[in-house]
Amino acid sequence: MQAYPIPEADHQVEEVIKNSRFITRVFKLTSFEDAKNLVQQQKIEFPDARHHCYAFIAGSPTQHSLMGFSDDGEPSGTAGKPMLAVLQGSGIGHILAVSIRYFGGTKLGTGGLVKAYAGGVKLALASLATQVYVPKDEYKIGCDYRHLDQINYWLAQASADIITTDFTDKVWLTVAIADNEKEELMSKLGEMQLQLEPREA
Repeated sequence: MQAYPIPEADHQVEEVIKNSRFITRVFKLTSFEDAKNLVQQQKIEFPDARHHCYAFIAGSPTQHSLMGFSDDGEPSGTAGKPMLAVLQGSGIGHILAVSIRYFGGTKLGTGGLVKAYAGGVKLALASLATQVYVPKDEYKIGCDYRHLDQINYWLAQASADIITTDFTDKVWLTVAIADNEKEELMSKLGEMQLQLEPREA
């Protein structure tokens, strides 16, 4: 998988459209569950708002199974879906956008709602600070105790994450490593007759 941008920090913009106040908040996501919790927090923080519409991508920007949205009482298709379309178009992953609306007494119509909700996300993304996220795959390495210090050194050089270390008759490491670092590590391990094995699901 290729690297892609993700939010660097939470971000907020605000607009007033025909007396309705729209607060658009953007968050960095770690999981589906994280999205639910963050949306719930917004409902607690803004309990008197009329709508808390949202859209999210809980993984890479092309991972459709990790996307979701809600119109939260607005006419179907006028809020969450256009918000998600903007997120997808941005190429940003691990992102949640929540649009909090305080109704101002003037109806915007379906076209006006789509424009307001999509526009709020566009406005937020225009000033959103991002960072590059490099996806990593998980592998196992089995080695003798005498090799552990050397392997830990190589893993640090490769910016690999050590997820677990199990000590049995030998040492088993579960590690996460980016594709662009994998080949060199495999070569070094090969010199010791060791392998980088895909982690079993």
